[in-house]
Amino acid sequence: MRNLLGLALVTALLAVGCALINPSLSGQIPADGPSAVMAELHKDDVPIASPAAKDVASNAVTTEEVTYGTLDGIPFNGYLAKPADVSSPLPGLIVIQEWWGLNDNIRTMTRRLAAEGYTALAVDLNDGEVAENRDQAKTLVQAAIQNSERLTQNVVAAYGYLTDEQQSPTVGTIGWCVGGTWSLNTALALPTELDATVIYYGGQISTDPATLEPLQMPIQGHFGALDSSPSPETVQAFEPALTDLGKETEIYVYDGANHAFANPSGTRYIAEAADLAWQRTTAFLKQHLQGDS
Repeated sequence: MRNLLGLALVTALLAVGCALINPSLSGQIPADGPSAVMAELHKDDVPIASPAAKDVASNAVTTEEVTYGTLDGIPFNGYLAKPADVSSPLPGLIVIQEWWGLNDNIRTMTRRLAAEGYTALAVDLNDGEVAENRDQAKTLVQAAIQNSERLTQNVVAAYGYLTDEQQSPTVGTIGWCVGGTWSLNTALALPTELDATVIYYGGQISTDPATLEPLQMPIQGHFGALDSSPSPETVQAFEPALTDLGKETEIYVYDGANHAFANPSGTRYIAEAADLAWQRTTAFLKQHLQGDS
């Protein structure tokens, strides 16, 4: 059953903005808001694949474009990947894009996650729009902020699709950048339903105990020490806010890494940090979604 309080809460969170930085720095947010903060973070970045990008063998997974829900007659379309030659239900993953959209990098990450033993559904928060440069991405993020209820219904529909259509016995979330924010937002919308949440440098990280208290799933976070969205100070407050509430939490901060350090299709990629984060991510998901310790 959908948690209506969670839905209202996550909508309010997005209204604050997906890239809100430490409140002490709020006076530095430009007039056009969180999308401008994200644009500044990505001012030297472009979504171009590099030789560091990894993919699975073409016969390792099966993929398809799927419709996983609708709102007001407009469908939610996404990219579904599963391990090849597996017919039984598998744990599900809601895979959430960076600010560029559901591009080739996110599709590659979805295939990599599927190869680890999951039914991985990459949601599309931009309804088919993919940015090729910073200005386009900024426009898409701003539009998303102005339509936050659709984003909430999008991720909730993805959860329903995995549990109902795909019969996934457990479901987790993972996202990067804007998707890191929405990995947490999905957890807030489904605080007792999800089984694990992974956050990669999502800008909007609440440290409010009242906001975080409903969460019942284990949470893992990966952040860059040089990032400002969220800042190291916000991350340092986020971990004790969770642990003081008795939440199962793993928070990692990577020295020398900035925002988007795990994106091999961008200019901020740090291979050592990205590889370590991936190892930690797959171990965490295996433990909490597949039941392996």
